[in-house]
Amino acid sequence: MKFLVSLVMCSLLLNGFASAQTLIQDSCKKAAAKDRQMKYDFCVDSLTQDPQSKTATTLEGLVLASTKNAAVKTMNVKGIVEQILKGKGYGGIEAELRQCAEFYDDANDNLNTALASVKSHDYETANVDFSAALDVPVNCEDGIKERKRQKSPVTNENNILFQKILIPLAFTNML
Repeated sequence: MKFLVSLVMCSLLLNGFASAQTLIQDSCKKAAAKDRQMKYDFCVDSLTQDPQSKTATTLEGLVLASTKNAAVKTMNVKGIVEQILKGKGYGGIEAELRQCAEFYDDANDNLNTALASVKSHDYETANVDFSAALDVPVNCEDGIKERKRQKSPVTNENNILFQKILIPLAFTNML
């Protein structure tokens, strides 16, 4: 009897994982079809590596998980910028990097507000906040390029951040 119960539980667990995997793949596919900036492989990889996304059963659940994921990445990139500022390796772009750090705080605020809006099913307001957050990595990069005509030391991190914020924005547009 215990074996049968274990077998049924294992089957349900695997079925739940398979349906979450399908939800992730289908949602990323639809989002990538609607938005050329969305990278399907990045979307799937990002979500399948996130424990909360792997347990999501709805698109809204994926929005909530991916928003939290984007907020964590935002603060990670801010931390990288702060580490660069503590060192001497910023090559005359101190003011621009400090501005980027402030932008990341703004993006984190926007993501937290978007999260609250999604939870209350106010997707229009959430989209406004996601869009504002999505501007941050671009604005950081542009600020450094325009002022100093040099590559940002956080270009790769900003590209990843852009994609991580684009995921919940694209998914919210599908709700």
